[in-house]
Amino acid sequence: MVKLSGSILAANLSNLESEIKRIEKFIDEIHFDTMDGHFVPNLTFGYPLIEAVKNCTNLPIDVHLMVTNPEFHVEKLKEYDIQRITVHLETTYHIHRLISRIKEYGFEAFVALNPGTPLYLIEEIIPFLDGVLVMSVNPGFSGQKFIAKSIEKIKTLKNWKEKYGLNFSIAVDGGINETNADVVSSAGADILVMGYGIFKNNNLEQFSKLLKK
Repeated sequence: MVKLSGSILAANLSNLESEIKRIEKFIDEIHFDTMDGHFVPNLTFGYPLIEAVKNCTNLPIDVHLMVTNPEFHVEKLKEYDIQRITVHLETTYHIHRLISRIKEYGFEAFVALNPGTPLYLIEEIIPFLDGVLVMSVNPGFSGQKFIAKSIEKIKTLKNWKEKYGLNFSIAVDGGINETNADVVSSAGADILVMGYGIFKNNNLEQFSKLLKK
């Protein structure tokens, strides 16, 4: 069954608690984009907001590090009550060591790939991962259009799971909405990360029920 991950980047941050309460029964987790203004051209959330979100929901939290120094942030996050840390392959020379450290701290470890990053670069690390996050937009901003070629990556990852008997999750982030969510999930995605598609969706209850049939 596909899971829905609500990206709070698209929430009304002036009233975040009510925003989360409004949608939490229709989704499975909160996606928390940490951007540093270097790896991506935007600056977003820090550690105090993680605490604030934890204080208003029991949903699991995925911290997605879009930063140039993920090792530093992983060390900081080891004290936080989160479920998953997602790091970008493009931001570290030592991905195996970083993934090992994340798992050592008791978190799920996902690797994210930008649209221009080929899948073959993570073939060696795949057996050590809990999941792969396919970026279906260029990271940094909500509301971008879904890059259709991402479907090929999703299908390839699904084939790898079957071919090698692996059990990692396939997450997809960017431009997913009511018009393409079925296509993305049918291609093999297990987790759909959605900002506008969740927080700006006037039919979220019905949308959630249809996807989770």
